[in-house]
Amino acid sequence: MQVEAVDAVYELVINVDVRRSTSYDDPGKSRMRRLLYRILDEAFAAAAVPAGSVHREDRGDGILAAVAGSVPPARVLGLWVTELHEQLRRENPGLRVPLGLRVGLNVGPVTHDPMGICGRAVDLACRLADSPPARRLLDRERADLVVAASEPLYQDVVRHGGRFIEPADYLPAPVRLKELDTRGWFLLPGRAKPAPLAADAEGPADAAPGPVGAAEPAPAPTPTPTRAAQVTVHGDHNESHGNTYLAPVHIGRTTPDAPNGGPRRA
Repeated sequence: MQVEAVDAVYELVINVDVRRSTSYDDPGKSRMRRLLYRILDEAFAAAAVPAGSVHREDRGDGILAAVAGSVPPARVLGLWVTELHEQLRRENPGLRVPLGLRVGLNVGPVTHDPMGICGRAVDLACRLADSPPARRLLDRERADLVVAASEPLYQDVVRHGGRFIEPADYLPAPVRLKELDTRGWFLLPGRAKPAPLAADAEGPADAAPGPVGAAEPAPAPTPTPTRAAQVTVHGDHNESHGNTYLAPVHIGRTTPDAPNGGPRRA
């Protein structure tokens, strides 16, 4: 008997993408995937998120998950994000290629069917994780983890604060998608609010990222108009090279006993 899709339910959607997953060879990708699943499971357990409340799908180079509405979203945004960051801090120093994660978070109606989950809430979480601001921040700051929360999630949960949730640490940035322009809120766990991205940070979603640790391009300096200076110099010893004078200039020492009461050159 064919199973039909059920009505959409309001859930928290998590999309996890691995930085530069195509750079791993086959054995390296297998090790990376084992590590990814392990640290995610440990973070959920440490945040007291029951395994039965998390729907999870493998994406090859990441994981898509939906957390049931019975779990407070603040627990995921606070404790789970903190635990995930701690897991990466513990594991990465011993890895030849440190694991870098981009996590997109959104909340909204999610439809479950026999093939998995779908809905606009799912689409936005995936695109936030893959957005140019998320990619640029992860590289520019040489970070292990960047979290991209949607505008609704920030307004409904993040801005109110809570355990391990600091609204002031989130950087707002525009995110241009195919069907709409929106705003994401970007967090580097364990760090203060990052500096704003350069104006050119919004490129095509499939733009190739730069090398790890690439710095933001510095803006070209604005030429400063120059003008000739009008200078009067006093003193016993002066040197002047390459100046342009717009009026008569006296350089040298003056004495009070000049003829006709005027100054006399020494």
